[in-house]
Amino acid sequence: MSDVKHRVSIIGCGRLGQHYAEIYAALPNTEIVSIVEVNAARRAVVGERFGVKGEYGDVKEMLKEDVPDLGVVVTPTKYMKECVIACAEAGVKGISTDKPIAARLSDADEMVKACEDRGIVFAGGNLQRAMSEVQEAAGRLHAGEYGAVRGAVVHGFGGEISGGGCQYVSVLRLLTNAEVSEVVAWGGPDEAMERDDDDGLIIHGCFTMSNGMVCPVFGEQLTEVNHGVSVWTEDALIEWAWGPPNVYRGFDESGARVKIDPKYTPVEAVGSDYMYTSIQSFLSAVETGSKLWISGHDLRQALEVAIASKLSAQRGSVPVKLPLADRSHCLYPRAYRWLGGDEVGQEQPAEEARIYGFAMVQEMKRKRQQAQKK
Repeated sequence: MSDVKHRVSIIGCGRLGQHYAEIYAALPNTEIVSIVEVNAARRAVVGERFGVKGEYGDVKEMLKEDVPDLGVVVTPTKYMKECVIACAEAGVKGISTDKPIAARLSDADEMVKACEDRGIVFAGGNLQRAMSEVQEAAGRLHAGEYGAVRGAVVHGFGGEISGGGCQYVSVLRLLTNAEVSEVVAWGGPDEAMERDDDDGLIIHGCFTMSNGMVCPVFGEQLTEVNHGVSVWTEDALIEWAWGPPNVYRGFDESGARVKIDPKYTPVEAVGSDYMYTSIQSFLSAVETGSKLWISGHDLRQALEVAIASKLSAQRGSVPVKLPLADRSHCLYPRAYRWLGGDEVGQEQPAEEARIYGFAMVQEMKRKRQQAQKK
């Protein structure tokens, strides 16, 4: 970490925004100088909780008063473009957003371009692509430590291919070091195919990568273990299944793969490990120009693959080449991602916002697991 103290504005202080605030508040080289939140009661509670004096109900109001170094956009997807563009035009040095970046592809293009044109670092957010172990496994693959990548597969590309599906696409692109250049897909159920969102949509098919590799895609996970992205070389298999990748190297006497300890470099994280490493990558890129572990471009690419997948399935599994020529194509995420919890009946009480954090979430998960065992 450098001695520079970055002035941060958290734009959107729902549950996810509060997680971001926890990490930024704990880092020695960042200071939260303002928050933007439309819910007045929650805004007051979160401002008090993190000791922030700059409280605003609108991003443009905040930017008129005080332009931060970093704009951390954690609003529902519907409002991300407005916030990103406003921060870019105001001269914020670095902007981060979260998933999915947009519904309409042209909106994602505008955000990426607005930042590129002004030399602004545009980071992605809370994606496992930014997990240190995923980055380390990818680095070893790219360096040839495990040999040349010969194939890849995606398991479980369904349920919400724009919202959660961007995790799969982002990890696939990283591990294969390639772009998705063509999609052929089959989708269902019928009611999900007819809607304009990705709620409940299951996609099967194949992605052709820019390096010529053909990657099968399964919409439903085949076993409890197989969900995520796997790539393989002649004698190694790297499996990402929502956590540090498992690595198999060589074969035993029966011909089965042998699981090895990859000895990943340990990281002391605050809160969510991959949110923390995503933020650290963002700060490093702003300070030194280093490469982002997850960028707005990565989120845009994931959205484009999701849109192309549904298009292919709707048109009778025709091959759809990327990049898409028509940038007006649109795929809405589930309502809670698009509109936020307040607008879909999942409003967070102000008293919960006073104490909501990683420790509370972990305790809630523990209680649910205990209840399920009973």
